[in-house]
Amino acid sequence: MAVHHCLKDGSRIVTLKLGIPKGSLEQSTVDLFRRAGYQLIVSSRSYFPTIDDPEISCMLIRAQEMARYVADGVLDAGLTGLDWVREHELGHPEQPPLTPIADLVYAKQSFGTVRWVLAAPDDSPFREARDFEGCRIATELVRVTRDYFTRQGVSVDVEFSWGATEVKPPVLADGIVEATETGSTLRANRLRILDTVLESRTQLVANAAALADPRKREKIENLALLLNAAIHAQGRVGLMLNVPSQQLPQILSLLPALQQPTVSALSDPAWVAVNTILEEKTVRDLIPRLKAAGGQGIVEYPLNKIVV
Repeated sequence: MAVHHCLKDGSRIVTLKLGIPKGSLEQSTVDLFRRAGYQLIVSSRSYFPTIDDPEISCMLIRAQEMARYVADGVLDAGLTGLDWVREHELGHPEQPPLTPIADLVYAKQSFGTVRWVLAAPDDSPFREARDFEGCRIATELVRVTRDYFTRQGVSVDVEFSWGATEVKPPVLADGIVEATETGSTLRANRLRILDTVLESRTQLVANAAALADPRKREKIENLALLLNAAIHAQGRVGLMLNVPSQQLPQILSLLPALQQPTVSALSDPAWVAVNTILEEKTVRDLIPRLKAAGGQGIVEYPLNKIVV
């Protein structure tokens, strides 16, 4: 018999079934959850990570399959790429589309987007999509690639690639459609990018049934808020310092702020406190300039979340 945990008022705790992407996004997702305030622990022996929130139950699913399990209701929500959401929706047009809750702009190497690109060998005659008429294209993103060439009015043979797609041209395929963040792997394999097929970023998606449940919807929206706040804080720090009131205009002119810096009065009317948020990479050069302009008691502190 299933045991339902209840709150003090007698209402049942609703558990959100959440999919965590296994594979290339796994560690960056764990890191993101940590900055958002969740302790998400993944074990190599289990597909069920633990999380320090009794209202969330996690399961590791490959990003390529996440959209299907969320759409089928096995999971209420999950994190996966827009690429795999689009791939699923093209293959299942009869199903209601998944609802994107938040664009979480992070990837396995950096906090940015991933591009699926059409590429061919450097020494090949291919220059654009129409040059591939009647050719073979290898990719993991089969449906999106077929849709891309169909919209271009080009007939090609698109075959599924099980991996190591970059090594297939020119012997096993004429061209490829592959995901890249920096393009370095493609260049290392002497491939030239010809076009961008799709720009993808990680999304938190949910199905209609989960969103129809008020408690699950609130849980999903709160999760999205905290994850986005952690992303906004990435690469930023807080800076506070004391400034002589007469030097305040000069100090403010040096500060590249996320918003207008906060200026507060101190017990000594000749001084004010300045608090601001800025890009971490700017601090090294900025602090000596602030000190030279009269700033004192300069403190740099890390940020976990910025809610905008």
